[in-house]
Amino acid sequence: MRRLLPICVVILLVFFSRFALGSEFTIKIHHPLPLSSTIHQKVILPWCERIEIETSKRLQCEIYPSMQLGGNVPQLIDQVRDGVVDVIWTLPGFSPGRFPKTEVFELPFMIRDAEATSEALWDYVNQYSLGEYEGMQLLAMHVHGGGVLHSTKRVIQSEKDLVRMKVRAPTRQTTQLLSLLGATPVGMPVPQVPEALSKGVIEATLLPYEVMPALRVDELTRHHSEPGSDQPKIYTSTFLFAMNRAFFESLPEDLRGIVQRNSGPNLSRLMGRVFKEAEMVNRETLDPETIHVLSDEVIDRWKLKSQSLHDRWISERGDVGEHLYQEARRLIMKYETPD
Repeated sequence: MRRLLPICVVILLVFFSRFALGSEFTIKIHHPLPLSSTIHQKVILPWCERIEIETSKRLQCEIYPSMQLGGNVPQLIDQVRDGVVDVIWTLPGFSPGRFPKTEVFELPFMIRDAEATSEALWDYVNQYSLGEYEGMQLLAMHVHGGGVLHSTKRVIQSEKDLVRMKVRAPTRQTTQLLSLLGATPVGMPVPQVPEALSKGVIEATLLPYEVMPALRVDELTRHHSEPGSDQPKIYTSTFLFAMNRAFFESLPEDLRGIVQRNSGPNLSRLMGRVFKEAEMVNRETLDPETIHVLSDEVIDRWKLKSQSLHDRWISERGDVGEHLYQEARRLIMKYETPD
């Protein structure tokens, strides 16, 4: 007994110190981009640090970038809904047909400012399309700074340059837009873009400047074509940062409160701002001679061609289509031009 007593004391001390200093809950976070990406370095890591500090490390994160836990990018939605992981960051657009109301923000030429539109998206989803996110506790919704055409050989200055060009399309709406402009759209998740460019599977890609360095697209392409600064972006993608609903509800009330305080419209706007700033920084690293500004005449033609996609989206939503479309427009304008 005398020999066992010190051992028991040590075991008890270790147990109580772990209880006092260690985490009660671990948040397993899964996302598709590499460690060097904007989302990993400037959003998810700082978010986890805030959560750990405010909960005195009762909540701690385990982050798995680059799909390290397996599966493909479209499966992330089911992974978080089924509780395989606790939190995901991903694009609803990688799961066509599952988020039809949210898709309105991905229509061509809808946005100008990622920060403002991210807050508009949060408001819109919480008012009109929460039903699309069953099984999830939304932490934030955001958009990126807007996609640009990056090509390996041919300069893109009008739709004539796109004819029969194989171009990566990130969403259902951009697939349809590229078809209208004469290109051959190739749908693929963003992690597949570098290999597709290097092997000639695609000749160009629609992609924001923000993610280029993480994917080496700045090294793999030679020309970059964008609208003028006073024009709306060719497109944007919507993103979600979401927690498994059952996991969230299993947390003690005080921890739920901390998660909620670090979620919502403020986090959504912050994420939009981070992506907007990364867009500007990464653009400045390119040789100015490789950046080509599309003329207003060209963009106006593209807007006119894309109007059929707006009309189709409204029609597909039935009686509520026009209302949802106008509400998305109203919220974007509200946050882009605050009083």
